[in-house]
Amino acid sequence: MSSVTLTAKAIRRSLLNVAATSVATTGLFSSAVMAADKQKVERIEVTGSRIQRQDMETASPVTVISAEAIRAEGFTSVDELLQAQTSMAGAALGSSSNNGSDGVAQVDLRGMGSQRTLVLLNGRRMVNSGSGADSSVDLNSIPVAMIARVEILKDGASAVYGSDAIAGVVNIITKKDFDGFQLDFNGSTSSESDGETGELSGLYGFNTDGGNYTFGVAYSKRESVIQSDRDWTEPGYSSYIPTGSLDGMVQNEAGEWEARSTGYDYTTSSYYQTPNERYSLFANMVQELDNNMVLTADALYTKRKSNQQMAPQPASVMLDVCETDSDSSCVTLTDAMTDAGIAADDTGRVEYRRRIADAGPRIYEQDTDTFRISAGLAGELDINNGMNWDLAYTYGKNKADSTVKNSINATNLSESIYANQDAWFSGDALTDSIVDDISYTDNADGGNEQNVFSAGLNGDLFDVSAGAVAFAIGAEYRYESGYYNPDSVTVAGEGTAAQQDPTSGNYNVFSVFEEVSVPFTDKLTGEFALRYDDYSTFGKASTWKVGLTYEATDDLMLRGVAATGFRAPSISELYGGDTGSYDYLEDPWGNEQDSQILVRYTSDDDLEAEESDSYTAGVVYSPSYVEGLSLTVDYWRFKVKNAITRLDVQAGLDACYADAASDSCEIFNIGTNGDLTNLTSSLTNVGSQDTSGIDLNLAYSFSALSLDWKINNDTTYLLNFEQEGIDYTNIIDGNFGAYAEVRNNFNIQAGIDDWSVIYSNRYIGEMEDLGTGDDVDAVLYHNIAGTYHVSDMVTLSAGIKNITDEEPSDVSNGSDGGTVPEVYDTIGRQYYGGVSVKF
Repeated sequence: MSSVTLTAKAIRRSLLNVAATSVATTGLFSSAVMAADKQKVERIEVTGSRIQRQDMETASPVTVISAEAIRAEGFTSVDELLQAQTSMAGAALGSSSNNGSDGVAQVDLRGMGSQRTLVLLNGRRMVNSGSGADSSVDLNSIPVAMIARVEILKDGASAVYGSDAIAGVVNIITKKDFDGFQLDFNGSTSSESDGETGELSGLYGFNTDGGNYTFGVAYSKRESVIQSDRDWTEPGYSSYIPTGSLDGMVQNEAGEWEARSTGYDYTTSSYYQTPNERYSLFANMVQELDNNMVLTADALYTKRKSNQQMAPQPASVMLDVCETDSDSSCVTLTDAMTDAGIAADDTGRVEYRRRIADAGPRIYEQDTDTFRISAGLAGELDINNGMNWDLAYTYGKNKADSTVKNSINATNLSESIYANQDAWFSGDALTDSIVDDISYTDNADGGNEQNVFSAGLNGDLFDVSAGAVAFAIGAEYRYESGYYNPDSVTVAGEGTAAQQDPTSGNYNVFSVFEEVSVPFTDKLTGEFALRYDDYSTFGKASTWKVGLTYEATDDLMLRGVAATGFRAPSISELYGGDTGSYDYLEDPWGNEQDSQILVRYTSDDDLEAEESDSYTAGVVYSPSYVEGLSLTVDYWRFKVKNAITRLDVQAGLDACYADAASDSCEIFNIGTNGDLTNLTSSLTNVGSQDTSGIDLNLAYSFSALSLDWKINNDTTYLLNFEQEGIDYTNIIDGNFGAYAEVRNNFNIQAGIDDWSVIYSNRYIGEMEDLGTGDDVDAVLYHNIAGTYHVSDMVTLSAGIKNITDEEPSDVSNGSDGGTVPEVYDTIGRQYYGGVSVKF
């Protein structure tokens, strides 16, 4: 993935021209005035600061991904391009997440959780979006067609932006200041002729006297990939089989009961790539008004239709055993059954399991609408030092309707078994009338709403010998609400899927903040930020940030930042009803034979805010004797305390198994002899994270062999990742993803005039399998792409991802297909191409 690290000379060379054509790129508002007689921006803002400045140097490391790089490398969604960055870890939900994703796409900077990465759109908050009462932004709501660039701040930024910016910030800058009409079509397919994607977008803009208006429309569609359609996929067997089993026994063709010998291969109906269809409208405007005031606004609407597919519903019901033959609300055990060892347990019941294949696979569908509009008004105060003021309002709303087709009503299922024992126990296919009686479509709805009012003042306070002391102060009011209403059958606990309660709640927060930039000398500059937030839920939070940049020589700059941060509990964490989740776990008692065990998740309205400390320190080296070369090295560390978390259930199971008197047995509601009927995982403020590492970036632009060359290499060395005191460094697991010690992206581009060719590779290092302790192989993905400008109007692009068709590494506790699709490429070789026409 081609990227640029924003620092020192590299910043000046690469981005000042870009910034000069953008308005309100970050923060509340950029005071750049697009008057006809002004041809350049006097001051700009960069991600991570609200202070407007004449250059783009800050103490914090920022990486920029351009729209050209996104298109050249064939990314059709924001989450794909972000997850390719070496600074990402864990297992963020995206196109490859089939189980429990609800079609959302997220970003997970440093692997600290998507809820700890703040996502901004043009420098302002984006509404959380998904299936309802969500704690993160759904990146599907932002079409690639509208992106001018993506800026990734790899530093804690709560003192500037408030809650959620613990691990950093992703700021998506949209296209603006466009004049003309542009039509783009992009598509791709795999070497197996499946998983096709397509996107059609149009962009239209025009200039006015002192302004610009840009409008866009985009349509994209992504097709599915079935797991079993990849020859490296091993069958994933489950004990829930279509013929049914009673107390672990099945009836053969001779009518005899015997132990189950085979399982059901769920890979034949599960996805590696989930289908998705999106419709988007977006607009940007900037208009100079009278009295040196500027009005800006941007609007976005996205409709997403997505679905996931999983194996037919696995149903497990406990059936009462008849004491007399005349009882109709129980099952009668025949002599053949009892001879085979089928018997009632201590409660007088016997377990019946069946994969309800006759109803068809479970099809999860989402229809979501996300709307956002943001407007700002800015101007200058009529005083000598040129103070600037700004006002802004942002409104966002998300609504989602979700269904699960071919769901099974457990109450009706039990009654049907009692009434039709021969039909259920024979192993034969169920009749249509029985299927109609037990199946239903699960319907749920939810949504999120956001209102943000802000006001700010910025400018120069006074001059010192090394320059002007600049500042920014402001205040903000934010209101968030969310809800989620499960199907009534699910709420009543009558389904075979996990029971779930409704969620509904809201909160508001009032904030004040300030920043100061002080040039102590010509070479040393300090950056200071303070923020105070008052929440209606948990109360008050104060955060600060101190950053220093020191230009040791014309070639070398030193930088460092120390900051505190926080994350307020989300609506779902505060007010979410009890929710069941089938987690990949191992039962040490051996009572549960399946890898997925039901865990009851609970929320808590008394949760406090998370607190964090972050540190970065780095060097930027741009040697004058090698034109076009820059090197950055940054050490980073993030520490989170009072983290809102669910304790490690597997660790709790193991501890309780080792000692029945352990507190873990009570904490996780584990019953006598490993009874997991009420296995519970509660949210609590006892969690912690401690992660550190080193980022390296090398960028080199030069001319040779009559060609223009660009080389870029990003490396992240993970030194440590601990969560709740458990070391996950260089570990991979299906539950939480991967924390590889080494991730590397290399990119080399050659071109001249109208064409360019890019070769890139992406490396994920060898890791340890948490479940087995075995080594998990490293992978290296090779990609190639080319761009050709046919004329001033027409540009063609094409490429191949994963040229060598690398297979994903095996993971014993993999979340799907024996691997972790959020970490490794499970689609294989893909071909893509596009055409852009500009009038």
